[in-house]
Amino acid sequence: MSDATIAATLWPSGSAALPATTLRSLALVAGGVCLITLGAKASVPFWPVPLTLQTLAISVVAAAYGLRLGVATVATYLLAGLLGAPVFAGWSVGIAPFMGPTGGFLAGFLVMSAIIGAAADRGWDKAWPTTLAAMALANVIVFVPGLLWLGTFTGYGDKLLAAGLWPFALGTLVKTALAAALMPLAWGIVARLRG
Repeated sequence: MSDATIAATLWPSGSAALPATTLRSLALVAGGVCLITLGAKASVPFWPVPLTLQTLAISVVAAAYGLRLGVATVATYLLAGLLGAPVFAGWSVGIAPFMGPTGGFLAGFLVMSAIIGAAADRGWDKAWPTTLAAMALANVIVFVPGLLWLGTFTGYGDKLLAAGLWPFALGTLVKTALAAALMPLAWGIVARLRG
């Protein structure tokens, strides 16, 4: 099997005409945005940042799509929310989620998808240890802009860690391990389907 992503393996763009390739990309982006939205809606309303399954969904989408399509999907998700689609946790829409306490985490989602997507393009999503390494790095990195921005609302130090890190540590570990386990499992299913 090549180092192609799951999306490219199951639905190759090949030498298809431009409209077919564009429709394929649009369909995959729309499906990814829906999955990330479902992850956002599965939330526990902590304040000031809710606990969601967004990072799990972004990890899976980026690993399945690769760098370009993964980042395009997350960017489309963020743009949809900015333009008023109810895609974020709760029902916050428009610029408010970007300017509020969650803004840094939302920006971090793009970096997260880039790290995981680039790893998938290199075939790291086929084995659990490399998948876990890429996803763990991406999940740690998403906290950097998240906490830096959140600190402007909570102050820095213990308050920041209590509001933006400690409540999410165990959930992040579980979601990262689950997403990392899903990708090699998915590749196993793909290999069986392709015979």
